[in-house]
Amino acid sequence: MLNTANILTLSRIAAIPLVVACFWLDRGWSQWLSMGLFVAAGITDYFDGYFARRYHQISRLGRFLDPIADKLLVAAALLMLVERGPLTGLHVLAALIILAREILVSGLREFLAELRVGLPVSRLAKWKTAIQMTAIGFLIVGEAGPAIIPVKQIGGVLLWAAALLTLVTGYDYLRSGLSHMSQAQTIRTPAPPHGKPQHLA
Repeated sequence: MLNTANILTLSRIAAIPLVVACFWLDRGWSQWLSMGLFVAAGITDYFDGYFARRYHQISRLGRFLDPIADKLLVAAALLMLVERGPLTGLHVLAALIILAREILVSGLREFLAELRVGLPVSRLAKWKTAIQMTAIGFLIVGEAGPAIIPVKQIGGVLLWAAALLTLVTGYDYLRSGLSHMSQAQTIRTPAPPHGKPQHLA
């Protein structure tokens, strides 16, 4: 079970306390180091999937841990940014939208798994993830970035772009999930005898 793909996934989880610890040092170089660790952890999300498919390392542990690792990394980074100040005011709302969507999709996947229905990741959702990770990277650097580049402002704009894509992809996933739920309910509900309508008490 500890193949290359799963080790990369576990490394993404292990990187979370390091990202937070470096950011908490609150020195210019430490914020860059925190961002570097965050980006490296995000890149493992691509490579664990690549190794799993390329070398047939797909496992139940990997399918269980991969989405959890992604959500833990993003949630920890967003909460850290809110607590330390880079994310304030309306930007907090963007973070809440992203976190709420992650919880919604996780719940849908868990429910649909009972129906033996998968919820594949859409291309738009992949773009959302890429923009979201880039936004968080910019926000982690924040004021430690070059004076001539509004790093914090760029991060805020990108985070809102990710939040808007989050709403779109979240709606798509919810619509697909409700469709599967409706089909499952139709199959499980027996037809009333002799064509008579059923009356619910």
